[in-house]
Amino acid sequence: MATADERDNGIHIGSVRGAFAIGNHNTVTHNEGAAPAVDPAQEELLRAVRELRDDLSRAVPSPQIAALSTELAGTEAEITDSGAAGPGRLARLRTALTDAGAVVGLLASGTAVGQAVAALAGG
Repeated sequence: MATADERDNGIHIGSVRGAFAIGNHNTVTHNEGAAPAVDPAQEELLRAVRELRDDLSRAVPSPQIAALSTELAGTEAEITDSGAAGPGRLARLRTALTDAGAVVGLLASGTAVGQAVAALAGG
């Protein structure tokens, strides 16, 4: 907070978080926390991942479902944080989908995630 000092001279600034400018005709742009740009294929994967995570919350627990849920959560976080799921993440997700195939094959959301991963990973 800005206040006049004891002699009414100048300005004292106690603390600042973010960006600011002092003087005439200044412009400040502060982009902290701006979301990264996500390409349409990654947006589709993110939507499908969220839907499958929701569907899996109602599935009978198993080690394969737990591993898939972990990979789905990691994929969602990676896309949200950086704008894209990297090749390593896509490979782990593909493996987890295959391992949980019996349950995933019954869910339309599982098919959507599989198709989105295939499109991004090239096959």
